[in-house]
Amino acid sequence: MPHAIRFHTVGGPEVLRWEEVPVGAPGPGEVRIRHTAVGLNFIDIYHRSGLYPVPLPSGLGSEAAGIVEELGPGVQDLVPGDRVAYGFAPLGAYSQARLIAADRLIKLPPGIDDRTAAAMMLKGLTAQYLLRQTYRVKRGDTILLHAAAGGVGSIASQWAHHLGATVIGTVGSDAKAELARAQGCDHVIVYTREDFVKRVGEITEGRKVPVVYDSIGKDTFLKSLDCCAPLGVVALFGQSSGAVEPFNPALLAAKGSLYLTRPTLATYSARRESLLAMARELFEVVESGAVKIAVNQTYPLAEAARAQRDLEARRTTGSTVLMV
Repeated sequence: MPHAIRFHTVGGPEVLRWEEVPVGAPGPGEVRIRHTAVGLNFIDIYHRSGLYPVPLPSGLGSEAAGIVEELGPGVQDLVPGDRVAYGFAPLGAYSQARLIAADRLIKLPPGIDDRTAAAMMLKGLTAQYLLRQTYRVKRGDTILLHAAAGGVGSIASQWAHHLGATVIGTVGSDAKAELARAQGCDHVIVYTREDFVKRVGEITEGRKVPVVYDSIGKDTFLKSLDCCAPLGVVALFGQSSGAVEPFNPALLAAKGSLYLTRPTLATYSARRESLLAMARELFEVVESGAVKIAVNQTYPLAEAARAQRDLEARRTTGSTVLMV
């Protein structure tokens, strides 16, 4: 019987269990997929810790790559043996096999291997909507990207550089600063010892930036507002340091009539045609070499708890993949 990572109560990584989980035949519109590689993401920790509540007991993970094993009634655009991946699906990616709706799956082109696909779908599709939809980055823009050496950050910094933007990235250490520079950041700020608001002001000669991409949350949010030019956009797409505390929306007016959005991949990819268009653009920049996917850590799927500990402790860079 296939195994999966499950949790029966919220808490730290120690609540994760490696359990046998039956996987039946696919129903209408479903396929059975055998996973080969699973992506590790910070949202997995939000689910495990209870920050984003889910019904318990629960599986974990929203991103993976694998092989189609069996089709349910009504599935027409896939066949057994197809290599596929997904970047946003109901929890359950931390598993050897699962059932999943066929309309969430994307066929993989020959030039993208399974490990790369598992590392890039959720993070790459997130970078796509941030850079091409939430705020459409154009040549000549200067942007601020927090956690520039992380999973989304490493993809977004390369992509934004490819688009002709000047990328200011923040990181937590000198080692991550070197990585961020190698991935397209023109300016890197080690926020643990530098005032990133002051540095952004210096870099932009007081003009600030039209968009801030903030996945850190509580520790950076208010200062992110101070980095944004009048009528600029602050895209808060994560909260690795904790949730942002409630604030008076009048603060946005005081900071320059700013726009604040809390976007999610679920919303941007809700329609099948949107998902396909986003994936197509992601595959194009990866296959062209403009964006390189750095899988800097791999762990056996059964050791997901160890992988999550390292992610929470900020001991990882780039993408991390759990191998099945």
